[in-house]
Amino acid sequence: MTENDVQIEIANGVLTIRGEKKSEHKDEDKYFTERYYGSFQRQIALQDVEEDKAEASFKNGVLTISLPKSENPRAGVKRIAINTK
Repeated sequence: MTENDVQIEIANGVLTIRGEKKSEHKDEDKYFTERYYGSFQRQIALQDVEEDKAEASFKNGVLTISLPKSENPRAGVKRIAINTK
């Protein structure tokens, strides 16, 4: 795969990674053609991430995505203690 085969998006707190691989092999001596096709999509929910500062790189077939944490975490998150009565 190359970086042209992969698409990365962040929308509404969800990171979406999509990819598509197409390949074709012809053998003129044996008169046949093989075609391969595959696609994938992954969605990951994000919390406390600065979406505007997200970066991605693709090197030697490895996709690396950097998502810096927000300095101001979401308000309203509360831990609830469990009673053992």
